[in-house]
Amino acid sequence: MAQSIPVPQSTDALLVVDIQNDFMPGGALGVQNGDEVIPLLNAWIDAFVRAGRPVFLTRDWHPADHCSFQAQGGPWPTHCVAGTPGAAFAPGLRLPPNPIIISKAAARDREAYSAFAGTDLGRQLTDAGVRRIYLGGLATEYCVLNTVLDARAAGFQVVVLDDAVRAVDVKPGDGAAALEQIQRAGAVFASVGPVQ
Repeated sequence: MAQSIPVPQSTDALLVVDIQNDFMPGGALGVQNGDEVIPLLNAWIDAFVRAGRPVFLTRDWHPADHCSFQAQGGPWPTHCVAGTPGAAFAPGLRLPPNPIIISKAAARDREAYSAFAGTDLGRQLTDAGVRRIYLGGLATEYCVLNTVLDARAAGFQVVVLDDAVRAVDVKPGDGAAALEQIQRAGAVFASVGPVQ
């Protein structure tokens, strides 16, 4: 049974992680069932917009020769190259009127799974008076996990929207292990259930 989304408080922000075409099923680095998180995240985005609280959207924004790509000796197929259709936000994701976009892993020689790595996200959150981050997106054991760990290390409370994350599961169970690590780091979980 669906629960209602709590009314965001004056120190809350929403962080939507990497809902990009290349991570959708059929994309260059598709996450199985990754598209299922979009209606759930839209419901959270709507709630934060109504409450006047900030919505941050992260995106991989790689140069064409990024070190994570297999052609450069990295583990991943070429994906989310800056300015390409694959790097665009997925259709159906309802961007808020004033989205705050955080581009990460934009330097050729540096991987960055966390939205805090090499960005000014921490400063922007602090400047906005944020103390608690609600977070969902892709992929559980990479960008979601590392963003949560850095957020906790920076002193933020974190609520992971556990029905609005999906894992790559390169090794079966990677996603479940990441959720356990997230919980050990002091994050808590919330879910809404099915959204019409």
